[in-house]
Amino acid sequence: MITIIDYGIGNLHSIERAFQHVTSEVIRTDDPEAIEQADRLVLPGVGAFGACIREVRKRGLEQPIQKAAARGVPFLGICVGMQMLFESSSEKGWHTGLGLLKGSIEALKPKNSTLKVPHMGWNVILPMRLTPLLYKLPEDANCYFAHSFFANITNPQEVIAYTEYGDILPAVVGRDNIYGVQFHPEKSHDVGLRILSNFAQLV
Repeated sequence: MITIIDYGIGNLHSIERAFQHVTSEVIRTDDPEAIEQADRLVLPGVGAFGACIREVRKRGLEQPIQKAAARGVPFLGICVGMQMLFESSSEKGWHTGLGLLKGSIEALKPKNSTLKVPHMGWNVILPMRLTPLLYKLPEDANCYFAHSFFANITNPQEVIAYTEYGDILPAVVGRDNIYGVQFHPEKSHDVGLRILSNFAQLV
């Protein structure tokens, strides 16, 4: 069963519909007990880091999320949901994250001044190591990005794939059972559905 964490912000319906293309076992909930006991967890997100993490905490979901992750269930953070996996963010102030991955979320400042921020559009993701999440992706896998901040990761070994947008940016991150994608798989057509399908089959 895929459990999508509903904290009242984000493109929850789009994520749910995308998962329904690859599995019939999908629920969306803000129930702390259901989240803590989930088989697989998905944390979506759009907008500002601070607003998202405040809603997660306001609804009493932080500890259930951390307990489920510590229990070893497959966990996927999407876009701002990925960013909330880290320790902190400097977006519109300073905010603490869930601390499941080490690093900070910082403003995107491409060295190429002709590149616009936010970064919105299609970019190739380039794997750095094999992982079940990226199983059977084409070599030129394009995914849809929409972000103004990126993950500055403490441990380079936790970068699974990167993309180039003026700089080399983490596109897929992860450690053990925890994964995060900076792009939107629900907007990334067949490539995105393949990633969601791979996640649904993780054990």
